[in-house]
Amino acid sequence: MRGVTPNYYHSYTFFFFFFVVLLALFLHVFSINTLSSTETLTISSNRTIVSPGNIFELGFFKTTTSSRNGDHWYLGIWYKSISERTYVWVANRDNPLSKSIGTLKISYANLVLLDHSGTLVWSTNLTRTVKSPVVAELLDNGNFVLRDSKGNYQNRFLWQSFDYPVDTLLPEMKIGRDLKTGHETFLSSWRSPYDPSSGDFSFKLGTQGLPEFYLFKKEFLLYRSGPWNGVGFSGIPTMQNWSYFDVVNNFIENREEVAYSFKVTDHSMHYVRFTLTTERLLQISRWDTTSSEWNLFGVLPTEKCDLYQICGRDSYCDTKTSPTCNCIKGFVPKNVTAWALGDTFEGCVRKSRLNCHRDGFFLLMKRMKLPGTSTAIVDKTIGLNECKERCSKDCNCTGFANKDIQNGGSGCVIWTGELMDMRNYVVGGQDLYVKIGLYN
Repeated sequence: MRGVTPNYYHSYTFFFFFFVVLLALFLHVFSINTLSSTETLTISSNRTIVSPGNIFELGFFKTTTSSRNGDHWYLGIWYKSISERTYVWVANRDNPLSKSIGTLKISYANLVLLDHSGTLVWSTNLTRTVKSPVVAELLDNGNFVLRDSKGNYQNRFLWQSFDYPVDTLLPEMKIGRDLKTGHETFLSSWRSPYDPSSGDFSFKLGTQGLPEFYLFKKEFLLYRSGPWNGVGFSGIPTMQNWSYFDVVNNFIENREEVAYSFKVTDHSMHYVRFTLTTERLLQISRWDTTSSEWNLFGVLPTEKCDLYQICGRDSYCDTKTSPTCNCIKGFVPKNVTAWALGDTFEGCVRKSRLNCHRDGFFLLMKRMKLPGTSTAIVDKTIGLNECKERCSKDCNCTGFANKDIQNGGSGCVIWTGELMDMRNYVVGGQDLYVKIGLYN
């Protein structure tokens, strides 16, 4: 009986083809977090860019504002591995694509987004000259960056989405100001839960006076966090407890920048975010993998006493008292009748004027959100005793406090006018010394 000769040729061809396919798939997965200068990302291709750890995803998504306006298409970033679609960044938030045709590509060392007619919709708008090809890359922290293809240098990106936040602050992203360029990064709410265009609310780090957070509705100030005191912001007493949720606060103040950021100590907990909602709330939340939902562990503002200037000048808000608005000791309501009716807008005034040529007393107010510091005098080189002496000799001084409360306190902040937007806490805050008259 004649034997059958094995078909080694066909077996070799099959395994070679199988190997090539696997290699191609491997290379595709390996490079899926980048967009090269020869590639494009289109709506029709349904392709997305995914960060190396499968944490974030970048691609096109659509919203329907009304049947008349039809679908609006956006280029954005969302969490890849959680069940609830949650967007963290949108490129063309105020200039959506009106049709389901759009192309993202690299053109002359810039990222550009083109509509169905080839018209520019959004761009990184860089003007610097780059000799070598560039590549766009989505990192595991959610940062979409444009960099030189010949190197991967952290903090030397040509452009990064972290410099242009929308409504979400992610770990390692900053809110603040670049003092060299003047560029400011801040949060801006969506117009509605289904419309990512710029809304009415913004959350910023003010740098005039001592750095502190401000929440605005357009130009109207709604909330102030109190200044940074080395540990946290004096008006966010719960900030020191965020470490329980693996959140560590990071504040930078030097000649180059003034900025706030946070990081997570548990590197498996990527899903922590600050979000400015369409209802004017800053929510701090963490994704719960067990319940598959976002759990809040912080909200600002949380109560009536958090609202800006709720009690007027030279007064403070206290949730433990009734009514909640109180004049500082030695002060009385400016409009007694209105105050009695609950209209505290005009605040309080001194019972008697300070005598500049006689020593006065300083009232210690504990656990306070410090007054607004936009016009305060700050001296980092002196301590509390020198601060008190300087305030005593200054006829215009109305109060003082430490700038930094770490290690027993250091630095000096002096107020020379009305004390605005204060409140008292059960836990947290810091000491404030208010100058009152000799016989008050």
